[in-house]
Amino acid sequence: MQLRNFMLAAALVAVPATLQAQPITGWYVGAGVGVNQLLDSNVSSPAGAKYTSSLGLAALGSVGYGFGGGLRGELEGNFRTESSKTKNGATTLGSGTTRTYGPMLNLLYDIDLKAGVTPYIGAGVGAQWMHVSGGGRADSKAAPAAQGILGLALPINPNLSATAEARVLGWLGDAKFTGGSIKNPLNVSGLVGLRYAFGAAPAAAAAAPAPAPAPVIKAEEARTYLVFFDWDKADLTARARQIIADAAGASQRLAVTRIEVAGHADKTGTAAYNQGLSMKRAQAVAGELVRLGVKKDAIAVSAFGDTKPLVPTADGVREPQNRRVEIVLK
Repeated sequence: MQLRNFMLAAALVAVPATLQAQPITGWYVGAGVGVNQLLDSNVSSPAGAKYTSSLGLAALGSVGYGFGGGLRGELEGNFRTESSKTKNGATTLGSGTTRTYGPMLNLLYDIDLKAGVTPYIGAGVGAQWMHVSGGGRADSKAAPAAQGILGLALPINPNLSATAEARVLGWLGDAKFTGGSIKNPLNVSGLVGLRYAFGAAPAAAAAAPAPAPAPVIKAEEARTYLVFFDWDKADLTARARQIIADAAGASQRLAVTRIEVAGHADKTGTAAYNQGLSMKRAQAVAGELVRLGVKKDAIAVSAFGDTKPLVPTADGVREPQNRRVEIVLK
């Protein structure tokens, strides 16, 4: 198996930059078990011989951090084992057990399909040890390695997800042992597992069917209006447009001279991401006010990210009342 075959397999998991992500924010841990196939490889001696294996076992554990926006990084430890043989044509020259293990640093991207499952793709680099034993002899070697990852996550609850993965793991070079070498060992694995995110929202918050309604106040008396948004969105809902229209009408009846529009976000992203999202929300509301006839120079737009929540929460909690824009008539 040549190195170019591994690079071709890894290319299949290249990250499409245009896809929108449903991010994991904060720390998480994961584990998986499954099957592994060490693909047939050429050996240096004797000429023409091949290193073959039967279907074996694979297991891994990982700890990672979600940065928001779909991107996350993780440290993985893995182990693979299978029965193996060196064959020259139909002749078996030796048999034994092959074990591969080591750490990998992975970069992954979650893809939001607006469905009940979340695909993810990624790649990793690290080091792998290969231990070959049989016939009363054993030998171990290490080398740099790289892998491609294609997976699917199915949420069980806001914190826990089931995962299914395909992984291609290959050495960046030959496995050189005493008396010969295996050419570019390549493992293909299929695994199922579990992933636990520590920063996910509590069940009640995650299951909230809709943003909290605005306070019921007569338009003539109102000086403050709250416009709520869906998670990770800056789009105006029909209810949001109704509230903005009430505020625009009140500003004309009360002859206000200044309208303050302040955007806010919950704590499910990084501070920088939430700052940008809250500004987009404020600009969307200000744009709707202008469309309804409010003078642009009477509107002051500001954004506070996740620094001024209506409902204090821990990082990673999806709180509907914190995803808002406040309209204050002065």
